[in-house]
Amino acid sequence: MNQKQYIYKFSIMTSPCEIHIFSDNKEKANKIADKIFKNSKQLEQKYNFYNPNSFLSQINQRKIDNLDVETQDILKKAESFYYKTETIFDITMGTLKQARKHKSIKEIEDESRKLLSFVGVEHFKIRKNRILFDNPYTVIDLGGFVKELAVDQAVKIVQKAKITSALINFGGDIFALGSKPNGESFMIGIKNPLNPKEYIKRVPLINQALTTSASYERYLKVEDKTYSHIIDKSPIQTKILSATVISSSAVESGVYSTALMIKPTLKVKNSISKILIDKELNILT
Repeated sequence: MNQKQYIYKFSIMTSPCEIHIFSDNKEKANKIADKIFKNSKQLEQKYNFYNPNSFLSQINQRKIDNLDVETQDILKKAESFYYKTETIFDITMGTLKQARKHKSIKEIEDESRKLLSFVGVEHFKIRKNRILFDNPYTVIDLGGFVKELAVDQAVKIVQKAKITSALINFGGDIFALGSKPNGESFMIGIKNPLNPKEYIKRVPLINQALTTSASYERYLKVEDKTYSHIIDKSPIQTKILSATVISSSAVESGVYSTALMIKPTLKVKNSISKILIDKELNILT
């Protein structure tokens, strides 16, 4: 059969997204892309940390404590990654974001120190279908989890439709399903952290996920200090500018690429590949 490449572009969770579907049926590809978009949009709306009306915000505001099965599963998975990454990947780090509303370094640092004792998944428990917090300050932020989850769910939607070749890219969170129709791998470029317009390395992907975390893309500058969007409990800064992880799922890659930015020496499973780029542009694996 003569398969064509159908490309779909949209925006989810403030990120540009692309879906490449290889199929001999355009109508089928259109339906798959539409289903992926609707599913991803639903995840975005439900778990939006910044929308006070989202389901997640209602939990953080203590207005809701009953959890549906999907949310229970997400929180339990996040909790397991918390321990697998030696407590580095922590969905309660959003607690410290409350301090970043201030306009001075002193105010930010003072409030961060006060809030630090409320950071950690130990501060909430799931009992049957309820979530219970032990204090009023701990909040959950799934920003480093939901977009990657959307990618993994998109892959399942494509597989269910019996498509064997596709590329899902949600703002750099990527999954290559199968190979290209000609048998070639999907080649994915890793950006130069000091010049994001160029690629420092290219890697082949077949049935794998790749994500990159970097400190140069999103940050907050207050007075003369720059705060990365990757919030770390430790005041010690690493020399890593970007961390790329290749694994069997976008969620796993996303968790470890974030954690490796904070602790480059973190041990990972043999099935996971990592590519770290330091301030001298050395590529560490």
